[in-house]
Amino acid sequence: MKLGKVLASVAVATSLVTAPVVAQAAPAERTGTEVQGENVRGGFLIPLIAIIAIILGILAATGGGDDDPPHSP
Repeated sequence: MKLGKVLASVAVATSLVTAPVVAQAAPAERTGTEVQGENVRGGFLIPLIAIIAIILGILAATGGGDDDPPHSP
């Protein structure tokens, strides 16, 4: 193996090990900001699209009204 491949492998392995450790050691000081004068609502479009997709998927999987079952000759 060439030295460059070995060094690249070591660098990747080191970054994979150290990234979670550094992220865990960072202080988690999250503060919420106050919203004044605005109505904050949850989104409804994505769950609505998901429900429609689930219903259409169930209809497609069940055949969607094909009442003529196949028969063997």
